[in-house]
Amino acid sequence: MVSVCIRHDLREGEILKVQQENSRTAIYNHALNLIPSLGPVRIKKLIENFGASDRVWKAAVNEFLEIEGFNRTLAEKIVRERDHVDPEKSWNDVIKLGQSVLTLENENYPLFLREIYDPPPLLYYMGDINVTKSFCLAIVGSRRNTHYGKEIAYKFASILSDYGVTIVSGMARGIDTWAHKGVIDTGGKTAAVLGCSLEICYPPENKTIREKIIDNGVLISEFPPGSSPLPQNFPRRNRIISGLSQGIIVVEAGEKSGALITAEFALEHGREVFAIPGSISSPYSKGCHKLIKEGAKLVEKVEDILEELQFSFQSDESLPSSGKVVHKKIANNNTGVQLKFTPDEFNLLEVVPYEALTLEEIALHSKMPLSQVNALLLELELKGVIKQLPGKYFIRN
Repeated sequence: MVSVCIRHDLREGEILKVQQENSRTAIYNHALNLIPSLGPVRIKKLIENFGASDRVWKAAVNEFLEIEGFNRTLAEKIVRERDHVDPEKSWNDVIKLGQSVLTLENENYPLFLREIYDPPPLLYYMGDINVTKSFCLAIVGSRRNTHYGKEIAYKFASILSDYGVTIVSGMARGIDTWAHKGVIDTGGKTAAVLGCSLEICYPPENKTIREKIIDNGVLISEFPPGSSPLPQNFPRRNRIISGLSQGIIVVEAGEKSGALITAEFALEHGREVFAIPGSISSPYSKGCHKLIKEGAKLVEKVEDILEELQFSFQSDESLPSSGKVVHKKIANNNTGVQLKFTPDEFNLLEVVPYEALTLEEIALHSKMPLSQVNALLLELELKGVIKQLPGKYFIRN
């Protein structure tokens, strides 16, 4: 079951603005994208040969025959399918749904994605496409995650987003969802690439996350309105996740996980592949261990990724100013990498010593409500500065 999300809040002026921002090129790219016989590679080849998408749209059968790989059967099929599409009407459907588009020719088209072998000739998006101009890392993994995988995905996404990294994932159940949550909860930027059209919320339980992703980043798809989340769509989705990113982090993956497909694309695209090790008895770690055996970078902490990519850590001055953030940073696990804390997190951390205390003892020392202390301890644990011991004891790392 899928959930369809249609925007009813677009005003006439906003619709006009969207229309003005998208050129005639986009209208015909979208029309070509509706022809079943054409995929990304063929559309790109046709546009390169004819010079523009509107010229492709008007081409006769014999003109298609002049292009390598296009025989008469295929050419006639394209023309027949083309006759069933009204470019202007179908474009208005995109506008009414509140979606924007980018063509390969557009200067805002993501640079890294443009460089892959088969970049989408058209990207549909909702939100701020400019977040893809930042340093992007993908976090992917199994739809059936363990508690360990959930914590790692959330923690890594949270910390990396604190360094200004845009986290890319697929909004699927499991690891993808927790990666997006980690970014959203820390106010970072995230990009979700879908295996269906943008107005369809899949999985349906991620409707709230979907809206928050639009507010905190961008939803992206190469599939036009009305495209269901079919199985064959997800490998195509995975190549975009890889294409947008400078590196891929695989948190949990079975032996036949879709996350491994994303990793394969990453290798083809010349991207770095990172894998989180797990228990040798866990079926959800077998894919990660396979990647490590094949040369993926074994990752135990976020700093392993930042150092491998020679990522330039942000200074206090470059971090976004917010009344909710303390611009004093504390080193994590003596690595030299520093984290931001909210005032409440910072104050509570000062209370937790390097010896074990119970939840109740920490609440007593901090003079905070027990429920608030419990929530803050979870955040500090996810950031890696404290750890929980058996019996609900807590200690500084």
